[in-house]
Amino acid sequence: MSKKANPYENFLSVLDSAAALDGIDKNDYASFRYPEQELKVNFPVRMDNGDLKMFTGYRIQHSSTRGPCKGGIRFHPNVDMDEVRALSAWMTIKCAVANIPYGGAKGGITCDPSQMSKGELERMTRRYAAMIAPIIGPHKDIPAPDVNTNAEVMGWIMDTYSMLNGHSTPAVVTGKPIALGGSEGRNEATGRGIMLNTLYICQKLGIDIKAATVTIQGMGNVGSVTAKLLDKEGAKILAVSDVSGGIYNESGLNIPAILEYLSVKGNLLSGYNEDGMKRISNEELLTLDTTILIPAALENQINKDNADKIKAKVIVEGANGPTTIEADEILDKKGVVLVPDILANSGGVIVSYFEWVQNLQSFEWTEEEVNSKLARKMSKAFENVYGIAKEKNVSLRTGAYLIALKSVVDTTKLRGIWP
Repeated sequence: MSKKANPYENFLSVLDSAAALDGIDKNDYASFRYPEQELKVNFPVRMDNGDLKMFTGYRIQHSSTRGPCKGGIRFHPNVDMDEVRALSAWMTIKCAVANIPYGGAKGGITCDPSQMSKGELERMTRRYAAMIAPIIGPHKDIPAPDVNTNAEVMGWIMDTYSMLNGHSTPAVVTGKPIALGGSEGRNEATGRGIMLNTLYICQKLGIDIKAATVTIQGMGNVGSVTAKLLDKEGAKILAVSDVSGGIYNESGLNIPAILEYLSVKGNLLSGYNEDGMKRISNEELLTLDTTILIPAALENQINKDNADKIKAKVIVEGANGPTTIEADEILDKKGVVLVPDILANSGGVIVSYFEWVQNLQSFEWTEEEVNSKLARKMSKAFENVYGIAKEKNVSLRTGAYLIALKSVVDTTKLRGIWP
């Protein structure tokens, strides 16, 4: 079995390659290679049976050079320091590519939320929020939802932080319920961004989306929204999957029926049936013959062991870090066009920025306004990345890093080094 890829080493490898390509001196981005601050917390939570259980949580701030730190909080059994560190760095890149005034951060708790009651989750979330409260804030670090967290969880964090500070502070998190200052369009923002980037790359490559086939690994919020929107655009969704496995239909899946089934709490694809479908594994989904593959689950799903088996013409990364460095090289040699996560899934952080702006200035935008602003931001970011990738004859991932690195280096030079 191959050794698990270290995602932060992946980040550094691409970063150093981009710097070398653009002739950037290591002194100019030395601080960019290290997170500014790493917090690890261990805390007890009273479980429903009366026992005390210890949990470990993290909050890592990679860079505040371009503005407050920004990034999600995830609840998952595999959360560890290496993963959170890499995710925080990718957020710095993502914010710079989207040209929004943030640096990167990320957080998480090592836990299995599927085995916890709502009360246990709330108590765990609030204790974690209290322990990271000294380093977060509307002008310091603004958390958001991620894997296995949602608007309700953000509401608990916002309330905990507000109680600790003695006044309501909606802008401390984004992705909140609308009633607590959340933004219209935020729930679908990441999936909408992936859909838009899929349309943009298809246009560049001369692919008719209505004649294209799509496979999607992961049917959480991101994958589900992406499937819904691409289905509306006329694409044929051949296969989707979740933690219970995948389903495939060569005639195209009934996406509205699948989404209705999954909307019932506890339902997984393993219990879904429709005429003409067959069951497949998550691994099989990745290697299906399809026009577009969208990995929207977890990191390192496409690696050196399966990259050569991938038949998709285009990969649009919905998850953070789903492709390893070794896989990137294999796919590039095969001629697979890959739209990287730091561009493709930035819709979430862009609309989080819109939510933050609305909170700070007491604005309220309609969903149509939010979606329109998102499309303009996303289109400009895509064109910038695509343009520099063509100019330098590099991958879209390297093109995105070139843009981000230049932005951070330029800002660092303008700010100077204190003291």
